[in-house]
Amino acid sequence: MAAGAGYSTELMARAVAPGGKVYAQNDKASEKLAARMKTPAMANAVEVVLPFDNLSDPELHDLDLVTFLFGYHDTTFMAVDRAKMDKALFDALKPGGLLVLADHSARPEDGATVGKTLHRISEKTLRDEIERAGFAFVADADFLRHPEDTRTNIVFKNPTPNDEFVLKFRKP
Repeated sequence: MAAGAGYSTELMARAVAPGGKVYAQNDKASEKLAARMKTPAMANAVEVVLPFDNLSDPELHDLDLVTFLFGYHDTTFMAVDRAKMDKALFDALKPGGLLVLADHSARPEDGATVGKTLHRISEKTLRDEIERAGFAFVADADFLRHPEDTRTNIVFKNPTPNDEFVLKFRKP
């Protein structure tokens, strides 16, 4: 999800090669992704241009894993029905499939209100939304945590490293 120029997509494509397949979803075409798609490393990657809340491509079912890295907060200020998006993610995975999300931490009281201004989302808000779609929380990771971050600065101009969270969910 939110493949952008495809950096993480390429890492995943290299990891699943030669027998796997990786889908790079964006809500609009990306010239940088199109250029990357022409490289040998992306031979088993497929570009998917669909709205975040409408993953209607017939190939997007029974997936093992969906990653959504540092882009969920963007959906808070876009014309995206996040409940519908989260359900589409749930439906795209096979039973037992995993959803891994990473994003920039907002303060708990900010919820989903600072996505556009600070490019952040509250971990609790994101987790609650994903669990409402039917996902079961599995684990979190603290390797991107930076408690010194006040979470009140835009992530691109933060004087400290950004506090970020990683969450793992399973489709029952």
